[in-house]
Amino acid sequence: MQIPYSVEHLLAYVGKHFAGQKVAFAYEAGPTGFGLYDGLVAYGAPCVVAAPSMIPKAPGQRVKTNRLDSRGLSEALRGGQLTSIQVPPPPSRDLRHLTQLRDTFVRELVGMKLRIKALLLVEGIAFPPAPSGRQWSGRVKAQLRQLACSGTVRFKLDQLLDSVEFAEQQVVKTTKEIRRYGQCDPELSRCLALLRTIPRIGWIVASQLVARIGDWRELRHVRQLTGFLGVVPSEHSTGAHTDRGSITRTGDSRLRGKLIQAAWSTIRQDGELRDFYRSVCRTHPRHLASRVVIVAVARKLTTRIAAVLMRQRPYVVRNLVHSASVTEEETPPQGTTRRRAEPGAQHS
Repeated sequence: MQIPYSVEHLLAYVGKHFAGQKVAFAYEAGPTGFGLYDGLVAYGAPCVVAAPSMIPKAPGQRVKTNRLDSRGLSEALRGGQLTSIQVPPPPSRDLRHLTQLRDTFVRELVGMKLRIKALLLVEGIAFPPAPSGRQWSGRVKAQLRQLACSGTVRFKLDQLLDSVEFAEQQVVKTTKEIRRYGQCDPELSRCLALLRTIPRIGWIVASQLVARIGDWRELRHVRQLTGFLGVVPSEHSTGAHTDRGSITRTGDSRLRGKLIQAAWSTIRQDGELRDFYRSVCRTHPRHLASRVVIVAVARKLTTRIAAVLMRQRPYVVRNLVHSASVTEEETPPQGTTRRRAEPGAQHS
């Protein structure tokens, strides 16, 4: 049977068919968001929101229906095989909307620029030179509007340029809204300010980190965030044989890309990470070293991000010893526990 996506309808159905029984709820994370979870938790009912990729399934099962999916969810919940995702608090959800909107406009902007280059390539028209080094500066755009071409090409090129300017305006407007919203909420403002103390972590990366992580109190150890962002190596080991492959690439791919870009900038200011990058590069073939090692740098950067959030203390670069760490040891904030420093955590 099917019922509307409504807490009232669901509770009415459960009250009618399972009156007086202890009931727990579980559903797959999807486009409907967390409204059902919020309503059930407010009612006092336990609810699990499971990631579809983490729901156990039989390898040989080739039939998929809503009834079979529901039965599998209930059986996995009863057997304790379902792990709920971390449901972000409302401020993080709103910030996530803004960061996703900015990424959408950025993708549109990049796509329009590529279409302009493709159009000029098809027509055999050279792209105007950029004397200042900025390929899409105002001077270059003005030259694009004055290029000699046919009427149809002229119309298409002007429309694409108008779309570029509109997308640029939307990116700037959304970025300003992200900053405004981040400063209005005390919790978000504090976390954003702490993350921005890390070298080369600015508003864009910090806001997307806070939006995706949600409540920092859910972090249990510094390496938990690396697995959440998919920058840990995959592994297929058995017995005495250990086989590690490329990174898992779970989580937000756009945020992972931003972290890798930030890692390239961080190694220019963080002496410890720069030394780590150079030492590991020596152990890899030259044609692969930079691409492989920068991901390892991003992984170490992620442990520093987790340490800053868990300890709620700013990041301090120790220039004298070419290393970086959180400020000196002190009592952890409320909601966290003191743990033995893991490799890469004390200086993270």
